[in-house]
Amino acid sequence: MEKEIRKKIHLLVRSLIKRRLAKQRFVPGTSPVHYSGRVYDEKEVINLVDASLDFWLTAGRFAEEFERKLAKFIGVRFCLLTNSGSSANLLALSALTSPLLKERRLKPGDEVITTACGFPTTLNPMLQNNLIPVFVDIDLKTYNIDAKKIERAISKKTKAIFLAHTLGNPANLLLIKKMAEKYHLWVIEDNCDALGAQYSGKHTGSFGDIATFSFYPAHHITMGEGGAVVTDNPQLRRILLSFRDWGRDCFCDPGKDNTCGRRFGQKFAKLPFGYDHKYVYSHIGYNLKATDMQASIGVAQMDKLPSFIKMRRENFQRLRDHLDKYRRFFHFVEAAAHSQPSWFGFPLLIKKSAPFSRGEIVSYLEQRKIATRMLFGGNLTKQPAYKDSKYRIAGSLKNTDLVMNDLFWIGVYPGLDSDQLSYVLSAFDDFLKQCTQKKKDIHRVPATSSSCPCGEAIGQ
Repeated sequence: MEKEIRKKIHLLVRSLIKRRLAKQRFVPGTSPVHYSGRVYDEKEVINLVDASLDFWLTAGRFAEEFERKLAKFIGVRFCLLTNSGSSANLLALSALTSPLLKERRLKPGDEVITTACGFPTTLNPMLQNNLIPVFVDIDLKTYNIDAKKIERAISKKTKAIFLAHTLGNPANLLLIKKMAEKYHLWVIEDNCDALGAQYSGKHTGSFGDIATFSFYPAHHITMGEGGAVVTDNPQLRRILLSFRDWGRDCFCDPGKDNTCGRRFGQKFAKLPFGYDHKYVYSHIGYNLKATDMQASIGVAQMDKLPSFIKMRRENFQRLRDHLDKYRRFFHFVEAAAHSQPSWFGFPLLIKKSAPFSRGEIVSYLEQRKIATRMLFGGNLTKQPAYKDSKYRIAGSLKNTDLVMNDLFWIGVYPGLDSDQLSYVLSAFDDFLKQCTQKKKDIHRVPATSSSCPCGEAIGQ
């Protein structure tokens, strides 16, 4: 009887969502062109309703299925769901402070090599664990950490490298892994913006000791809120589980007891012999679990992931092919060697010789409802949150500053159709045609004129 009722509910949900998602006509200049967003159909909603009907309010069957699917896709042994990608980053770095790692554990004052050009929650776990970030500049071709500069940044205190694959473009993992092995450093991959990217035939997220993922609506797949950590290391998996689940020593799944078979038969520290293992805490942890309702959405999204990646690459290439004629104005990102990016966005770095500023072109696009974004925090050392933080800069951050001042990006996500991309490209054409023409007109006017319509001073 329950199965029949569920089937009826599924049919009603399918009908409702198909009606809700019936394609609306895109109206250029009126309809927004988002930089990213959720892409879904009735399958996600049916899964979500199914999980709600189960009323299993923590991780359950859908969480287990999602963890299996993601681990298999990436090519790793273990996957643990978290409530966000930021939490995944916190777990990944916190795990490396575990006493179980003995001489390899990270301790307060140890250094972690990273980049200042990125999202703050790659950096924050270092500060939250009293570690010292060491900032290395980025490469202007890929916008990733400049791997060739990492070795010069390593000191006796360096214990780890925490890298992000910028906008879905893989970092130089071959060189990074080589240096990590040479100096016995941990490697964490922040793969939140790069799900599906490949390097030397393997998925990013399978190279580091730990990798992290985000399933926020802007990312490659979504659960609304949600994230994951993956690893091939059984010890790290056990530590990650502990930190995620309050710091407990017990590794029973929710709703299960005595998985180890010695729940009341062990001695821990100063606790009495036989103290309930479910209430023994071996780490100062958190509660960063996800729910089965979140996971149910992710299960349906995983089935769509290959097509999402394909569409992102196709949208990226269409933008690149059309805008190539404006290469005198822009620096274009280059795919890392040996890689197949899974693009998160399409970045444009404005050349110093261009007759317009980032502010001018961004304002033009935004006024036409075309969403733009900066490269996250730009140079994080210049953000107000970090003015009193302890860190070290290895060399200069001149490329990071250049990106902070002159780069923006637009969307390539699967929700963008051909009409929307055509509108975006026509907006670029119109702006650059007008700006170029105005630049020509400026040279015809008397030198007493004060400024050009594109904002450049003349007659100086």
